[in-house]
Amino acid sequence: MSTIAKYFKLDELNTSIRTEFIAGLTTFASMAYILFVNPSVLGAAGMDKGAVFTATAVSAAVATLFMGIVALYPIAIAPGLGVNAFFAYSVVIGMGVKWQTAMAGVLVAALIFLVLTFFKVREKIINLIPQNLKLAIASGIGLFIAFIGLHDAGLIVASKDTMVSLGHLTSPTSLLAIFGIIVSFILLSRQIPAAIFIGMVLTSIVGILFGLIKLPATLVSPAPSLAPTFGASIAHLGDINSIQLVTVVITFLLVTFFDTAGTMIGLATQAGFMKNNEMPRAGRALMADAVGMTVGAVIGTSPTSAYVESSSGIAVGGRSGLTSVFTGLFFLLALFFSPLLTVVTSQVTAPALVVVGVLMANSLRQIDWDDFAIAAPAFLIVIGMPLTYSISDGIALGFILYPITMIATGRAKQVHALMYGLALLFIFFLAIVAP
Repeated sequence: MSTIAKYFKLDELNTSIRTEFIAGLTTFASMAYILFVNPSVLGAAGMDKGAVFTATAVSAAVATLFMGIVALYPIAIAPGLGVNAFFAYSVVIGMGVKWQTAMAGVLVAALIFLVLTFFKVREKIINLIPQNLKLAIASGIGLFIAFIGLHDAGLIVASKDTMVSLGHLTSPTSLLAIFGIIVSFILLSRQIPAAIFIGMVLTSIVGILFGLIKLPATLVSPAPSLAPTFGASIAHLGDINSIQLVTVVITFLLVTFFDTAGTMIGLATQAGFMKNNEMPRAGRALMADAVGMTVGAVIGTSPTSAYVESSSGIAVGGRSGLTSVFTGLFFLLALFFSPLLTVVTSQVTAPALVVVGVLMANSLRQIDWDDFAIAAPAFLIVIGMPLTYSISDGIALGFILYPITMIATGRAKQVHALMYGLALLFIFFLAIVAP
């Protein structure tokens, strides 16, 4: 025990093994919903849900353990909401790309991540993208996720007259989803730890009691096989041979770039780790994400990201990498509870998507709405994602407009060459994917 305490500097950080254990458990409970939401989202792309469940748990465990042991931060990593929606709904369903090819795109992006992180280029590239556009991307993904959640809940349906309209709110499944959304909102409003996870559990219980959800035959079983997804990304690397797919890879890079960097900085600030406006061991922390993304791409899941739910563990006293070690071990333990996947229906996961959408929309308040040259492209990114049903299309609209409005206001020199290059790239991208 003394060796563990010394390695993780528990005394220096004024914490203990018991406190770190509770923090690790709290963080895991707060983000355990991804074990069931991710298979649901990627399952829409035609992937085997059991294999995705295992891939989600394994990639989360590997990345989070790396974060704890190497980077020494109480920050958990798992496949991210938002980028998994981009994978399933934008790339596979929207563009008609096979999931195996899309997974190859994730692997290419992950390998680029590894190289960029190793040479410390990743942090520099992040800084070149205007902060307002980063905030718009996070907010837009939030609206997109919430839209998907409301649709899965049956609360929003297609309409020939008004494009979209309210669904049949009195149907039993819609009522179940409404119950889940309200309960989750109440729990979050009360700042209850693991609110999203508890909301899913309560919704599942109510669904079972009213006969809307069938109980699984057993609660514990061996982890589902990775065979349906393992190595598919490697086998289809040769499919990345068009501008469209290259743009998909770049979008994976951009979305994961902003999501992880912003979350890590926010959590490091909350825990008091920031020194002189810099995050110590930032390279190691980013490497944990790159390693998790690479492992996930090989075994079969969408890109990983740092989880803001880590703040729940930090809030109860987690201050060292030991918190992440415990969280990673809980993910490995969760591998044996895959039968619960049958209980987690779309009505159960829908509230989680809506809640995460609300949380991600928080970035809207930080955008400089008073500067129209910045507000206009930011707005197109935010509104473009849900209305085009595509994260990449929303990013493209904003990134194309940004140099134009900056040039129009005499600020062409303030736009980095990278942004001009991305604008041209996205013009080609829209020309290719446009119907």
